[in-house]
Amino acid sequence: MSTATVALSTTPLESSPSHTAKVYFKEAKYEFLKNLRLRMYTASVLSFPLMFYVLFGLVLNSKEAIGGTRVPTYLIATYGTFGVMGASLFGTAAGLAADRGLGWLQLKRASPMPPFAYFIAKVVMSMIFSAMVVVALMVLGVSFGGVRMPIADFAKLLGTLVAGSLPFSAMGLAVGYFAGPTSAPPTINLIYLPMSFCSGLWVPFMFLPKVVRQIALVLPPYHLSQLALGIVGAGRHESVATHWEVLFAFTLICLGIARIGFQRDQEKMYG
Repeated sequence: MSTATVALSTTPLESSPSHTAKVYFKEAKYEFLKNLRLRMYTASVLSFPLMFYVLFGLVLNSKEAIGGTRVPTYLIATYGTFGVMGASLFGTAAGLAADRGLGWLQLKRASPMPPFAYFIAKVVMSMIFSAMVVVALMVLGVSFGGVRMPIADFAKLLGTLVAGSLPFSAMGLAVGYFAGPTSAPPTINLIYLPMSFCSGLWVPFMFLPKVVRQIALVLPPYHLSQLALGIVGAGRHESVATHWEVLFAFTLICLGIARIGFQRDQEKMYG
């Protein structure tokens, strides 16, 4: 064995808090850049909410109101929730399923990288893209829809929707551990699209059939959209604490399912 090899094998790995923070930062940075360069992901996550908003909020219904709130303002909250869901689910579930299929997770596990850096990077990436979607909707609304709110309300709406990406990132991790690389995207769509409709993101909640309104009450997008609508002066004025409690409980359930999938993969790898 050469001297260089001996030195390398006996040199302790740096594990100071600053070094660990740098590892987490770099992992999140490159995860973001990777997804930014994936045109299919970037185009779908950014374009669909904006396209729907332009069509239904600015072109067709810009002079209309829903429950006393102008449509361009109302749809920032609902399409913002829709965009946050898409960025989080596709960013975590599809990416995780693809990495599992390529054996990338095994390589990560063999490296000295902190085990949670990979998952934190995906969550941070989803939050960044969620923020991009919401900010783009706000810019369109203010520039072309006549949306006017205090700066504090814009900041609160942005913070609420970005924080609301966490439950859907957790759902994405759960899906990503149980779906294959090719089955993950259709599986996400089977969850994402019906959940969006039933939660009142496309059709206002009060116009949904009664049975669908009952279903909506247990769906996380409904609770996030109601939080967002409350900020813009719409919504059903229900308990804010209840909405956050449902989202928190949903996050814990999805993380528990993801942990089961993680342990299953570990057993296959080392069992």
